[in-house]
Amino acid sequence: MTYTQTSDPTIRQNVEAWQKLDVDQQLALFWFIYKEMGSSITPAAPGASTVSPEIAEGLFNQVKELTHEEQLQVQRDLINKVDTQISREYGSLGDTTKLLFWYRLSQGMDNGSIIPVPDDYQLPSESQALFSRIQGLDFEQQITLFRDYVSPMGAEAKSGAEI
Repeated sequence: MTYTQTSDPTIRQNVEAWQKLDVDQQLALFWFIYKEMGSSITPAAPGASTVSPEIAEGLFNQVKELTHEEQLQVQRDLINKVDTQISREYGSLGDTTKLLFWYRLSQGMDNGSIIPVPDDYQLPSESQALFSRIQGLDFEQQITLFRDYVSPMGAEAKSGAEI
């Protein structure tokens, strides 16, 4: 199921293209965006008025404590909406807090506390083309695209279950 919050057809097309990539390509694309564009995009997430930095940090710390293989599986599970406790916790977050959580994961990949993308990894041509299109969007469109991409990830909390 494809989900976007905006009616902007450009953003919708880019989110759908991103979601069609296999899960590891989606993760790699996120990493390349952070590395190339993080300084201009990411300040919007931590400073947003609706964000809950303590909550994003708490979830990040849970992931950080796992082995690198488990960290990768958590990220895959979020994208695939697998029903796990971390995925349910993530699913209960607001959109901007979700964006901040992914930003923190990217920072962790940068400093080695989260499993990194291999140094020699190259984006496949389809992912590279999407990356170029995203770079060409204006700032507000980029933020909306990222928010629309991370928003539907995770699992919904279940009645009577632990979040």
